[in-house]
Amino acid sequence: MKTKSIFTAALLMATAIAPALRAQDDKPKFKFTPAGRILLDGAVFTPHKGGFADGVAIPDIRLGGKAEYGNWLAKIDVGYSFGKIGLKDVYLQYKFDDNNLLRGGYFVHQFGLQSATSSSMKPSFEAPITDTYMNATGRNLGFMYMYDKDAFLATASVIVGTKLTEHANDAGKVSVGGISRLLWRPYHSEGAVAQVGVSGWYQSAFHEAIENEDGTPGISKGFFDYSATYPTRVDQVTLLSTDIENARGVFKLSPELLLSKGRFALEGQYYYMNVNRKDGHAFVSNGAYGLLRGLICGDSSYGYSSADGGLATPKPKTLECVLGYNYTNASDSKAGIYGGITNDFSVTFNYYINKYMLARLRWSYTNVRGAADVPKNHVNIIEARVQFKF
Repeated sequence: MKTKSIFTAALLMATAIAPALRAQDDKPKFKFTPAGRILLDGAVFTPHKGGFADGVAIPDIRLGGKAEYGNWLAKIDVGYSFGKIGLKDVYLQYKFDDNNLLRGGYFVHQFGLQSATSSSMKPSFEAPITDTYMNATGRNLGFMYMYDKDAFLATASVIVGTKLTEHANDAGKVSVGGISRLLWRPYHSEGAVAQVGVSGWYQSAFHEAIENEDGTPGISKGFFDYSATYPTRVDQVTLLSTDIENARGVFKLSPELLLSKGRFALEGQYYYMNVNRKDGHAFVSNGAYGLLRGLICGDSSYGYSSADGGLATPKPKTLECVLGYNYTNASDSKAGIYGGITNDFSVTFNYYINKYMLARLRWSYTNVRGAADVPKNHVNIIEARVQFKF
């Protein structure tokens, strides 16, 4: 009888304590994940005219991490490149549920397919020249809302053109804008992807705080500067360059296409940019790129990353071949601005060694013509990279 009473008391006590233990288990837990990367590049050039020199470089070293607590996430990355230290991604994020989130800080806002991969994970070794020239996936300070569910992905961003290294009053008048990306993907599973989308961008012109002739503070006229170097980080040689003065604002539009079936995938994107000016004609620029990707061995089909709206990184021990073409027209005779016209052909081999290491080998042919400040030139580039990322 006594044993039965003890058992009954223990059972009642366990029943009373269980809800408290469950509540404690349901309490959000703090999690920190370190992150970093090291890139080691080597490149040779032919011909060497135009300022090219064969060499080896460590173009990017990163160290940072992300912290998670419940629905909250914070991320920070610090980068070192050629003697300069700077902040990369710095943001806070709140996830309302599995389909909705809000992110605020300094990061790459979604605009086209290239925003689906970081700078070190481009399948063509480097980002397409058009994307770099139009600053389509550069980091911006602002907020981004994302909706990601089933066949649709939509983002809406508000950005402020203030650098992390300056105060708002240094610009005199702050540049503001909005970005959006809309995707429809009736198929987006392992081995079969069909996706179309369009991205839009409007932003007011940049300004600088100046001193007027009478000594009073003033604001410069609106401007935009767009440029791109040859597709290598071992050398830094200007390929395209435009300085646009008397600017009011810039409008960018970019439709995109992504198709994947088994071992093969096709990516393409068109870019249109119009800079409205107070005096003279608007400056219009355009460009496009296409990538044909194929898995030679290892992984037998491409995966998909839903939140990024792009293909997932192939699995370890996979060898991939990527054929690429890019065209960029940065000259507009009506506006009287001649930034140059370039074509770029490339073949890239990517070997995904393991979860943390990647090796790349790339050949590219790049030419430029019709530029006011950049000499006509062409170059073949053979470059290799070993990358460690965690």
